[in-house]
Amino acid sequence: MTLNDVLNDEAQRASIIEDVCRLVDDEVAKQRGISGVAVKAGYKLVQGVKPGFVRNVVRTLLPEFAVALEPIRARAVSQGQSVSSYFDTHHTEVAEALLSVTDTRAQKSEHGSVKGAYHKLRGTARKNVENAVPHLGLIIEKYT
Repeated sequence: MTLNDVLNDEAQRASIIEDVCRLVDDEVAKQRGISGVAVKAGYKLVQGVKPGFVRNVVRTLLPEFAVALEPIRARAVSQGQSVSSYFDTHHTEVAEALLSVTDTRAQKSEHGSVKGAYHKLRGTARKNVENAVPHLGLIIEKYT
């Protein structure tokens, strides 16, 4: 079963969105130090743009993320590895696949404050995304 197959099931799609939003919240909450303050402030700004903004972004970007991640997930499966383990080992590749989607979307954003916050945080984003990759792999395993 591919990621796109899973996303075509509305009940699973809703659960995936919940799990991914929880992952994002948890990863933001883990941030520490000066960069953590910046990440938390940027996240709060983005959440304040309009109610449900983060959930809507996850819902909207999920199909693009699925396209970007499916070849990596398929490689893990073809090599007999768990997705979370494979993602952990290939965290930079997975993070770049995800960030290529968000980079493209940020460039197209009509929200100047969101665009500005994204560009300010983009420099540290790879490390933060890489830290979340194994947990994302677990979410993918759960549904595929």
